[in-house]
Amino acid sequence: MTQHILVTNDDGVFAPGLLSLAQEMRRLGKVSILAPDHNWSGGGHVKTLDRALRVKEVRLADGMQAFAGDGAPSDCVALAVLGYFKEPIDLVVSGINAGANLGHDVTYSGTVTAAMEAVIAGVPGIAVSLETMDSHIGEIDYGPAARMAGRVVHQVIENRLSHEVLLNVNVPFLPENKIRGIRLTRQGLRVYHSRLDERTDPRGRPYYWIGGDAPTGVPERGTDVGALAENFVSVTPLQLDLTSYRTMTELNTWQWDDESNPYRELPVMFSDQPLELKTKA
Repeated sequence: MTQHILVTNDDGVFAPGLLSLAQEMRRLGKVSILAPDHNWSGGGHVKTLDRALRVKEVRLADGMQAFAGDGAPSDCVALAVLGYFKEPIDLVVSGINAGANLGHDVTYSGTVTAAMEAVIAGVPGIAVSLETMDSHIGEIDYGPAARMAGRVVHQVIENRLSHEVLLNVNVPFLPENKIRGIRLTRQGLRVYHSRLDERTDPRGRPYYWIGGDAPTGVPERGTDVGALAENFVSVTPLQLDLTSYRTMTELNTWQWDDESNPYRELPVMFSDQPLELKTKA
């Protein structure tokens, strides 16, 4: 059965990474493209509810038909899976993002949250990012990353993904023959170097830029950061259930009915089971 693959991104519908990804996905199934009409990098998981969304048909550099939406990447996915395309979507592949999405980046990334939106709708989602270098001059070759994405997507089509799981794929910025392989990884530690820059406009009013140096990471073995540092493609399964199950046990040791707590008479519930309340001796 031919797969209907939605290709989207957060760099905008005309980004070269999207074109490379769509061309590769055409080897694996029927491709439809619906992506933002401008760059949404760092936009996170957005659902536009307070205005109408508009979509227009465009043509990519190779003449391929695509559709540009004026909402966020997650809006584009929602439109697609809710019926903008009359044929149901079987798989959503988001990317190829210009820049890695590692560790906590996934909460900011429109690339990753587009794949999250797919999973929320019950459709498998894959996010693909290329670790680009600030010092690079000239055009970026997305071909190796697209072919690596093809390998991952082929496996997903053959084996399917568990419910509520998406794959976050990060590819090192290397020629294909220098990439050592694929590693299954966990999220690593991303280190941010943000700072606030306060300035004053010509009318004397303050304004602010959140800036700073590019984030770095701790290249621990077994993590997405570590895999890229060792020239491997990182494939990280992410789940939408953010519950910290280990913390549930810890919370159950708290003195929920402490007499000094003015809210002690209110019942404490977690899920559909009450917590066992601990009393003072």
